[in-house]
Order: sequence, then C-alpha cells, then structure tokens
Amino acid sequence: MTTTPRWRALTQHHLFWPVAVLVVLLLVNVPFTPDFFSIKMTDGHLYGSLVSIVLFGSPLILVAVGMTLVIATGGIDLSVGAVVAITGALTCSYISDQNDQGALSGVLLAMALGLVAAVVCGLWNGFLVARMGIQPIIATLIIMVAGRGVAQLITDGQIITINSEPYKLIGGGYWLTLPFSIFVVAAVVAVTVALTRRTALGLLVESVGGNAEASRLVGIRSRRIKIMVYVFCALCAGIAGLMISSNTSAADGNNAGLWIELDAILAVVIGGTSLLGGRFSIGGTVVGALVIQTLTTTIYTIGVPTQTNLVFKAAVVIVVCLLQSPKFRAKVFGAGGFGGKRGAKQATAAPAETAPAPEAVRKMEVS
Repeated sequence: MTTTPRWRALTQHHLFWPVAVLVVLLLVNVPFTPDFFSIKMTDGHLYGSLVSIVLFGSPLILVAVGMTLVIATGGIDLSVGAVVAITGALTCSYISDQNDQGALSGVLLAMALGLVAAVVCGLWNGFLVARMGIQPIIATLIIMVAGRGVAQLITDGQIITINSEPYKLIGGGYWLTLPFSIFVVAAVVAVTVALTRRTALGLLVESVGGNAEASRLVGIRSRRIKIMVYVFCALCAGIAGLMISSNTSAADGNNAGLWIELDAILAVVIGGTSLLGGRFSIGGTVVGALVIQTLTTTIYTIGVPTQTNLVFKAAVVIVVCLLQSPKFRAKVFGAGGFGGKRGAKQATAAPAETAPAPEAVRKMEVS
C-alpha cells in the first residue's frame, strides 16, 4: 500500500525524469561499447567514457549554471558563446606574445585579462537589460553577433596556438588522478549553491523572476540583482572559455563556444527551471548538462550520421521535456500513472462535504 504513494512521490520530483533519461542514455552505449562503464588508471590518471563525459561536459555545466540564474530572473543570455570565444582569444593571444609561455605569472595575468573581458561583457548585458529596459534576447544578441567579430580581431582571423604547461592544466590537466576541470566545476557549483540556498540571494533572484516590479516595490533592488546575474553568467562563460582553449592549447575565435548558448538553455530547461523565471534548480541544471553531453557521446557511439545528429539530438530533448510535463504524463499515462495525481477530484470535493450547513452558519452569525 505504501509502495505506490512513494513511487508516485518519486516520479513527481523534478529531478526524476532528467536522471532517468541520463541513466537510459548511459545504458544505450553498453551494446556498442561493452567497456563503457570501465575506468582505468594509466600513468596515475583515471581514463574512461564516464570521465570523458564529465571532462568534455565541464564547460557546458559552467555556462548552464550561469544561465540558470539569468533565466531565473526572467531573462536570457545569448552572448555566452561569444564570451567564451573572446576570453579564450584574449588569453591565448597574451600568452603567445610572451617570451616564456610557461611562466606562471604571465599565465595568471593572461587569465585575469580574459576574465575581466568576460565581466565587462556581463556588465554591458546587465546595463542594457536592467537600466535601459531592452529585452534580454535583443540586448544579449548584440554581443552574440559582435563578440565573434571582436574575437576574430584579437586573433587576426587565425587560430592562435600556444605551448604553456601551466595553462594546459585548467582544461587538459589532471590533479589527484582526475581532470582538473572537474574540481573547477565542483568549486563553482558549490559556491553557487551556497550563495543561493544558504543565503537570501536565491530568494531574491526568484522574487525578481516572479515579479520584478513587485520586488522593487517591497524594497528589493531588482536592477542590481539582474546586473549581478548577467555578470555571473558571463564570468562562468569566461571560465568555460579558459577550459576550452586550454584543452586544445589554441584559440579559435570563430568556432570556440559555437552554439553553446543553445545547449546551455536546453540543459537549464531539462533540469526543470522554467523559462518564465522564478524558481530554479542548480542540481537539475548540472544533470541537464550531463544529459546533453551524454547524448552527444551516444550519438557518436551508436554511429548516427553527422548529417542527422542534430535532428536526433532535438528529438531526445523533446522527449525529455514532454516527460517532465505533468499535463502530458496525465494525458498519456492516465491520472494516476507516472506521477499523475489520482484522487484529485476527491480531494477537491472533500471540503464541500465537511462544510457547515446553512442553518449552522446562520446560528454562528447570530451568536
């Protein structure tokens, strides 16, 4: 008797369907790659398909985490891909001009310049959205289009290659047998969760996303909150840009971070955050990003033709979004199946049965 309610409560959890789809995608790879779940130790480093998924999905997780807070305020940021390109181009360009590309001080300064450029892009987006009142999709479209041109100007239209061991650590290095980028992502996610769930910041972000004007009237500085989340999103994109350029030891202003903004938005939606703003889930976003990266790995594993991989990817994303919809599950699986709310009519009718009779109401009014 208690198993069914527990199962129904489990399926109603916002992380159930993303995690279920992630598990299914991982299992699909087993027939094509029998040792898919095996992890080997080579030269003191852990290698395996699961490690590769987390490694190559790290930039997407970072961008998606920043995108989550922007969407939670009712906005959108289409410029993150261009910010990735600008950060990588500026950092690699500075390192390539150094006599000693392995000098730690020069690498740190180059990274700082790249991240400052990312923050400036975030400030610009936040200013246009919060201060000028421009629609987020238009305001961020400016850098999405112009940012690629800026990255191309920085690299002179060429792919800049570098040879810097300290810089390679960020996206392609290992620490404690694991890819160093995993620790960077874990730190960013942990700080984000601590700030949004252990302080009032998360509640303020949700309030602004729910109703910015009402939040302003009760004393919440909604404009500052919006600027802050756009800066944070750009900073996450900047760190992702460092990872991508570090992993390849090169900066490609044209292709670095191309369309990563779309994958980030999909990851946020799969994770259960509404595009209308309000409540958000950082954990759901991380799972959503892993679903996207696992899907990409699965496409190549099962041999889907490159001409149709985007269609296959879109189809899976649609299925995930439909499974998350309570209305869709209620129509397909029935009122009580897979998280449906069986007994809803009885619950709504119960108060009417216990309502006091009219005579009793009149006696209460007289007394």
